[in-house]
Amino acid sequence: MMDEIVVGIDVGTTKVCTLVGRVEDEGKLRILGVGIEPSGGIRKGVIVDLDTASQAISRSVERAEQTSGLEITSALVSLAGAHVSSVNSRGVVGVSGEIVDQYDVSRALEAARAVAIPHNREIIHVIQRGFSVDGQDGIRSPIGMHGYRLEVETHIITAATATVENLRQCVGAANVEAQQFVLNPLASAEVVLTENERQMGAAVCDIGGGTTDLAIYVDGNVWHTMVLAVGGNHVTADVAHGLRLPIAQAEEIKKQQGYAIRSEVGPEEYFGVRPFGEDNAVQINRQDLAHIIEARVEEIFSLALQEIKRSGYDGLLPAGMVLTGGASALPGIRQLASEVLGMPVRTAQPENLVGMVDLLASPAYSTSVGLLHWAVAMQEQELNLRTKRPKGAKMIDFSGLKTWIKRLLP
Repeated sequence: MMDEIVVGIDVGTTKVCTLVGRVEDEGKLRILGVGIEPSGGIRKGVIVDLDTASQAISRSVERAEQTSGLEITSALVSLAGAHVSSVNSRGVVGVSGEIVDQYDVSRALEAARAVAIPHNREIIHVIQRGFSVDGQDGIRSPIGMHGYRLEVETHIITAATATVENLRQCVGAANVEAQQFVLNPLASAEVVLTENERQMGAAVCDIGGGTTDLAIYVDGNVWHTMVLAVGGNHVTADVAHGLRLPIAQAEEIKKQQGYAIRSEVGPEEYFGVRPFGEDNAVQINRQDLAHIIEARVEEIFSLALQEIKRSGYDGLLPAGMVLTGGASALPGIRQLASEVLGMPVRTAQPENLVGMVDLLASPAYSTSVGLLHWAVAMQEQELNLRTKRPKGAKMIDFSGLKTWIKRLLP
């Protein structure tokens, strides 16, 4: 296995997490450095205060450097926010020889990228969904196959250029180059989805502080992505308003006393809080708290279900939904999700980690760890490309030249 260091920076609404890792034997990821800092200047996944966000990212990077003993110069960075959108596109090319190779696949993907997008948006991901060679569909990897016409179906994810540049600037202020931006649910899926779930059809739902990120996988590939501008912080805000508490206190009460289903909380269960304007602690019924939480969580999953139905893939998810993200740790949320969505639901968190992993065994760090897995996959892909084919244009051998010219003529 490769011995190179990989770095990921998860820039979230509630926290910034920088991880430094290294791949070891048997594919295990050793965490060498961890830097977790409270986030600032970020709202619903979007930077609203450059200076505050830059400082939070810098502190997180510095802490990761101190714990790992390594200098961080480049990293993969997570991306979220309602500005993210997606579209499906097809790319068609003629095979340059009689056998499809990596060069042909690259040209087909480039052709698929040629979609009309507004000048204020940029492409973040071009993800291949499936190939077709001479009209034969359902091909996973066409390299090495005989054929004359190669088609690729892709899922293209775009984001607002200004928002991406603001994030790049904040990361750059920490003297780190943003090597690539990775959409949150795609990073999370790297660590929470099993191969069976990818093949059968499953949705990944990453519920963070400011956003809920959704990715639908069918036949092993991404078919649809969406970011909803609602998350765990909205639940906390509801608790704060309903019980007249400061946000920080509401967050603690949500974690310690919260439950997502009111009917499963006993009517005699009480806890003490001190609301605004009160001199003494007041006893609050846990059912009242659960009632507040249930309403907002139900709304989140109703919006997710609407999005799944709008995508047209709601009948292709026999494996159901995998929940992750910090808010998915709320007790009772899995049962409520299953009731609202009408499908199997499970919660997941990073596993098979070694090293500095004490803090990372939580759904809140799925995206952070997923960025490292994404970086490893990128390195493997680059290594495969270098070994399979030298850089530069493809040379066409003369044995196939006649056939190639005939295909260009009417």
